[in-house]
Amino acid sequence: MERSNHTVSEFFLLGFTSDPDMQLVLFVMFLIMYTLTVLGNTTLIVLICSDSRLHTPMYFFIGNLSFLDLWLSTVYTPKILVICVSEDKSVSFAGCVAQFFFSAGLDYSECYLLTAMAYDRYMAIAKPLLYSQVMSIKLCACFVAASYMGGFVNSSIITKKTFTFDFCNDNVIDDFFCDLLPLVKLACGGKEGYQALMYFLLTSNVMIPIALILASYLFIIATILRIRSTQGRLKAFSTCSSHLISVTLYYGSILYIYSRPRTSYSLDTDKIVSTFYTVVFPMLNPLIYSLRNKDVKEALNKLFK
Repeated sequence: MERSNHTVSEFFLLGFTSDPDMQLVLFVMFLIMYTLTVLGNTTLIVLICSDSRLHTPMYFFIGNLSFLDLWLSTVYTPKILVICVSEDKSVSFAGCVAQFFFSAGLDYSECYLLTAMAYDRYMAIAKPLLYSQVMSIKLCACFVAASYMGGFVNSSIITKKTFTFDFCNDNVIDDFFCDLLPLVKLACGGKEGYQALMYFLLTSNVMIPIALILASYLFIIATILRIRSTQGRLKAFSTCSSHLISVTLYYGSILYIYSRPRTSYSLDTDKIVSTFYTVVFPMLNPLIYSLRNKDVKEALNKLFK
């Protein structure tokens, strides 16, 4: 990547607070969350790979979602832990580029993967007789590969545009990682056309997936309403409730940060909200897809035995 002659060589991350006692509390809190994230997602991946009952399209997507969450949390949390306990809060220019690239690529990939999971739930509920025929291993693998490809292609575009800015002498990022909005705030020139690119990426990676997910759930709801028995309706709804919770939590936090008017930006508030989809959400996903799932519980009991 070409760099400007006037850009900085490293950045400094302010993190959440400068209070040593509070930093220690945050270190313990993030360490616990990261440990739970690694254990939860790794366990879910092992269960899906080892238990033949979980070799279905739905669990294939859940396994890939756990892999994304595990990788995403690893991009953020180790650096947060270092910031909390070390006086050296610097990150090199190359390190900031790498963190930005992988975090954006993984976030975008997760947006596409959640969309593919919505289509899977639509086929399972609205077209049950065609489900096993349509949702073949080949199609599922293509969905996952397209999610990764689309995510990292878009990440390459936004990373190249962001890090060709002139950052002049201001290199203090008021955040706990190299995020888009704090970096754009530091830039002192070359922002022409950036807003249009932002709208394009927001539309292609967030708004279009949301529209497709909503369309899938409209058909799902219409199908559920045609079911005569209450028990049948509850059973049909329970098969997609976990995915619906994930979509609501994930897209809700992203839309709050990136779709608000520029005049309402607040870095302090955004730091709290971004913590949710970067650290908390990857920890919650294994719980969302295991506590409400009988097959996963049985596979877990079998593994322990």
